[in-house]
Amino acid sequence: MNDQAADELAEKISPFFSIYEIRQHDGNIYFYGLPKKDIRTIYRELWAVFAKNGFEFQAGYELGENVLVASPFRKVKERRWINVVLLLATFFTTMLVGSYLYGANPEIAPSDILKGIPFTIAIMTVLIAHEAGHYFVAKKHGMQTSLPYFIPFPTIIGTMGAVIRHRGTIPSRKALFDVGISGPLIGLFASVVVTVIGLLQSPIPQASGDNIIQVQLGIPPLFGFIQVLLGISDSSSIHPIAFAGWAGMLITALNFIPAGQLDGGHVLRAMIGEKASRVSAVLPVVLFLIGAYVTIFMNVDGFMWIFWSVLLLLFSAGGHPRPLNDDIPLDRRRMVLGVLTFALALMCITPVPIQVM
Repeated sequence: MNDQAADELAEKISPFFSIYEIRQHDGNIYFYGLPKKDIRTIYRELWAVFAKNGFEFQAGYELGENVLVASPFRKVKERRWINVVLLLATFFTTMLVGSYLYGANPEIAPSDILKGIPFTIAIMTVLIAHEAGHYFVAKKHGMQTSLPYFIPFPTIIGTMGAVIRHRGTIPSRKALFDVGISGPLIGLFASVVVTVIGLLQSPIPQASGDNIIQVQLGIPPLFGFIQVLLGISDSSSIHPIAFAGWAGMLITALNFIPAGQLDGGHVLRAMIGEKASRVSAVLPVVLFLIGAYVTIFMNVDGFMWIFWSVLLLLFSAGGHPRPLNDDIPLDRRRMVLGVLTFALALMCITPVPIQVM
């Protein structure tokens, strides 16, 4: 198998490195030769090629000879049962929330929890689409990444989303941009589809009374635009599936805040380089001020923005990992796509997304 891998890699290496000998030892492949370009340039150009073939890549100088060393990636033992358990738990928590949205009460009739299945399918479609975008694009760029870890949590949608763990080097700004933007774009597309399906359904009558908590949703511009296209004017009550689409838009907007390790932070870092750190430093203050304005001047709860300002401090504290090839800027097409996606994210949120009455 390594003979075939050596031949394939040698073909990719030859434009950058004139090979005169190939050796193999303990699974490693050693390419001895003369560099045709600066060794740092060779390293940046060839890292992704080696990664896609399952190898780590090192460039060195041994006993007067230049050598490129391909070492098989050390397989990280994935505890996939954790991913499965968290996924099933998230199905349960979203189904529980969904059953209440459909007017059921599983505390009295436990089997009524099954009434929340349509909501679960809707919100999990959005979340899975988002994470699948990250996962498959990262694999395409030869990056080592885990399966998504879904987070079951007693929120208004029964989850706090999901995370994917990336290991190893980020090969380039292009890879950083593609991985960062793929999840929000695909997740947003799924949110729009779910929203359209939900808005075409008749709203579910909600219980009323002194002990019932009423929730008022802020309608973001994109959601409102879809309502206009469908000829829907009443926003006071929407179907649970439409609520899943609304939640997907909110998740997209929050994930695309251009700071730290958020998706928006990755994309902005790929677009403007190290200057993105200045934006990350300012945004927590901006969000805190928004929260204060909403609370003091609009006289509604702005805690969400204050909470996210604190989160951004944590997300930004460790800085951002530097891509291996950080010298080559993004092409114009990706820069335009990045700007348009930030604009779409702004259309997915309002100053007061949710208000408890």
